[in-house]
Amino acid sequence: MSAHSAETPTVDVHAHILLPALQQLVAEADPEGFGAQQALEVRRNGPESMAASGRMIKERWPQLTDLDRRLADMDAQGVDAQLVSPSPSHFYYFAGEDLALQVAKSANQAVLEFVGRAPERLNGLGLVPLQHPALMVEALDHAVLECGLLGVEIGSFAATPGDPERSSVELSDPRLEPFWTRAEELEAVVFLHPFGCSLDERLDRFYLANTVSQPAENAVALSHLIFSGVLDRHPDLKILAAHGGGYLPTTLGRSDHAWRVRPEAHGCAQPPSSYLKKLYFDSLVHSAAELRALVAAAGPERVLLGSDYPFDMGSDLPAAEVAEALLPPEDEAKVLAGNAAALGITPASILTARRTA
Repeated sequence: MSAHSAETPTVDVHAHILLPALQQLVAEADPEGFGAQQALEVRRNGPESMAASGRMIKERWPQLTDLDRRLADMDAQGVDAQLVSPSPSHFYYFAGEDLALQVAKSANQAVLEFVGRAPERLNGLGLVPLQHPALMVEALDHAVLECGLLGVEIGSFAATPGDPERSSVELSDPRLEPFWTRAEELEAVVFLHPFGCSLDERLDRFYLANTVSQPAENAVALSHLIFSGVLDRHPDLKILAAHGGGYLPTTLGRSDHAWRVRPEAHGCAQPPSSYLKKLYFDSLVHSAAELRALVAAAGPERVLLGSDYPFDMGSDLPAAEVAEALLPPEDEAKVLAGNAAALGITPASILTARRTA
């Protein structure tokens, strides 16, 4: 356990589990859609990255599925608690309405069962079908009210591969308004974690499908939220962006300029950079200098420890990497523990409290 254990537990808000039974369910229920999604991933990543990722998943299978291994790794990392979310590969945004709702509820239940085995160390996030905005509130209510989870994880956009008749759903889509309203009412955490990128084959070598697409997708999705006025209409939303918010937080000068001079970029009430203090970001930027810049841009109250456990693009020692940024001690304490506590993400079981509320 970490040095913060007594009063301010160190909390990792970005950690994943793999749900093999959920993948089997989808593959059997919609083999055509599942096959198209797999083919798209091959095109997006290219053969070299697909092979390397396959080896990585095989090697890290115990960390993705085994509770005892996870708890031992957390102890070695100095992490007291994790906020556990499904691997983004489980979004399955190609699924039709019936299957999509079944996927979300099955994922919610699976996460509940996993974190419920160690409630003093783990809390969880569920899923909602972003490709079907009309179903998102039902799935959110299931995650938070029925399963006692702290919120849900969503991608940066939803599109159906091979189906040009179905348009993409961006986070600025007006059809998401009931979801944002309900998430605000429930004080639910909405964890923004991209999976895939619309640049597709342009990123199919050198692992650009991850190293460029993830921060780019974060920037695009957050820009949709900001410029569309979602954060004006829902000022108490708890949006948590993975990977430090990608390219957005420290490069908003151009967006602010567009807001001033372009009428179509004036859909938000304030300059875009001002909304950084209405969002939350994890610390996973892989650079001490970039973490300092993120904290300076968003404020020390808006950055939380994140590892992306247990994937190879994550951090095996997330708390140590935060220490390397040499933040003021009070700011480091906020990143490691205080901000998670303020969001209601604590190592104590929240399941009972949710069920009896």
